[in-house]
Amino acid sequence: MSLIRQIWLLLIGALLLAFVGSVGVTISSARDTLQTQLRLKNSDNAAALALSLSQQRGDAQLMELLMAAQFDTGFYRRIRLTSVDGRTVFQREAGPAQSRAPTWFSAMLPIESTPGLAQVSDGWRALGSVEVVSHTAFAHDDLWRGALRSVVALALVGALAALLARTVIGRLRRPLDRAVQQAQSLVNGEFVTVPEPRVPELQRLTLAMNTMVARLKLIFDAQAQQVEALRREAHSDAVTGLANRKHFMAQLAGTLQGEDGASEAGLVLLRVIELAAINRSLGHATTDRMIGTVAQALQAYAQRAAGCHVGRLNGSDFALCLPVGGVALETAQAVAQALRVALPAFGHGIAIAVGAVEMKRDMPLAQAMSAVDAALARAESRGPFAVEVADAGPADAADVVPLGEAAWRSRINEALTYGRARLVDFPLIDAHGQLIHLECPLRLQLDAQGPFETAARWLPHALRGRLTAAIDQRAVELALSAIERDGRARCVNLSSASLADSAFAARLRTLLGEAPHPARELWLEVPELAAVEHFAQVHELAHQLRPTGARVGLEHAGERLSRIERLFEAGLDYVKLDAAVVHGVAGDEGRANYLKSVVAMLHGLSLKAFAEGVADEDDALVLWRIGMDGVTGPWASARRADLVSQL
Repeated sequence: MSLIRQIWLLLIGALLLAFVGSVGVTISSARDTLQTQLRLKNSDNAAALALSLSQQRGDAQLMELLMAAQFDTGFYRRIRLTSVDGRTVFQREAGPAQSRAPTWFSAMLPIESTPGLAQVSDGWRALGSVEVVSHTAFAHDDLWRGALRSVVALALVGALAALLARTVIGRLRRPLDRAVQQAQSLVNGEFVTVPEPRVPELQRLTLAMNTMVARLKLIFDAQAQQVEALRREAHSDAVTGLANRKHFMAQLAGTLQGEDGASEAGLVLLRVIELAAINRSLGHATTDRMIGTVAQALQAYAQRAAGCHVGRLNGSDFALCLPVGGVALETAQAVAQALRVALPAFGHGIAIAVGAVEMKRDMPLAQAMSAVDAALARAESRGPFAVEVADAGPADAADVVPLGEAAWRSRINEALTYGRARLVDFPLIDAHGQLIHLECPLRLQLDAQGPFETAARWLPHALRGRLTAAIDQRAVELALSAIERDGRARCVNLSSASLADSAFAARLRTLLGEAPHPARELWLEVPELAAVEHFAQVHELAHQLRPTGARVGLEHAGERLSRIERLFEAGLDYVKLDAAVVHGVAGDEGRANYLKSVVAMLHGLSLKAFAEGVADEDDALVLWRIGMDGVTGPWASARRADLVSQL
């Protein structure tokens, strides 16, 4: 039983006891008073009647008339005159008078009418004694009316006391409710402080809770800093802070092969010519500053465009992955020109060579690297600051005829209108091979007789046409229908651009509210970048959808996780770490330590930790060992298929 309920029961019990006791004492006192008054009345009436009878000088008829007249007033139950020798001379007696008080009340509170006695005489001669007994019905009527007035008055007092108690308990309950919500927020991984109440005892409790929350937040901040340090150690080059070769190659693979990767991309490879000789002539410190200048020139592009990756592949080679096609040569020439101006400041003879290649989706990584290496070799042979571009092969037939924005918008709208949209399924499994949910990216059939295209094909055009909200809503509708059919949980990824629509979260909540049972099996995720740049919108989405039972999380996470300053307040349920972060963890102790710290941090915030793009069994085993809750990717799909075939 809750503390508030116990307080209410205690107050109600105390009020009832006070009410019953007050009514009982009041009625008992009133009855005693009425009995005393009735006794005194009987004595006074007997004395007055005896005086009147004494004045009749023993005339029996006159005395009888006088007593009869007194009795006929109706207030007396009995009037009796007894002679000196004990003989009854006159007696009138009536039955019980009709009372307005209930019978049970009269029986429960009897009133005794004590007879009044007085001597009757004729001068000095005693004639006898007169006895007067009044009815008790009138006393019971007065007692009943008094009891009703007391009950009503005390009930009003009790009601006022209950209202006052409700106000006081409400003031006590609010801080307790806030303390409960604060504790629940800690369970959910949120660090919330609450205002201190005026009640000293509750004030101490709230102060202790706020202090604990502040200390936990400090611990989380320190843990986040440690995670960021481990990330840099595992993924970054020590001198420049750029991605190291292993991490950059994983990012490049994600760009070319990911479900929502680019349909076209560019790769620029830059080499500092004769770096070893430069290091010998300029010294280590100056060479490091020169290397930092090259890194800054490349990093400027990554800061301007989402999905652009920069890495240092070895001592002298740098790489820049561009998320769009058709700009590789232009970017390579711009980088070469910028460094032609900046590098001579460090000394004479410092130069670079640049190679570039345009890449298509699903292009083998080895083919792309071979092409750009060949272009870089040609540029290096031409001399300082030369730029060469590689031929990546013929363009796809679908890309030969360019379409305008209006045409793309029309094609996407038609696909949505005529139901040419479907979800594909990829399993997310736990350590025992059990299905957690199905990853469900959306495919659109842009042409009535054509294939269903991945998001890499149409998403850039949907972003320009501001169609992402409609596309995401359709994906959610398809997922809810599929869940209704087979009951399996499904996950749909939402675009960051959809969150910019102020009504999108409300529409989504309405849609989920119309399908409450499937909604509880729906998982929704937004890119990590959305939580970094649009935290308020992500928080609002999670807040709107939490009552529906749907889960909200981040996808492609890891690079910027520590930059989400209020991750503990976002209201998320899970985080999916990007394939570039988890790739090769089995052979990289630094990466494994980093992921272990990330998983510990996420679990400390009550968030599930999943891994994307797992292709190797050794990587999966390491991920299970460090506490990952689930994995998806080629290996997970094959593992799930094997388990299903064995059933």
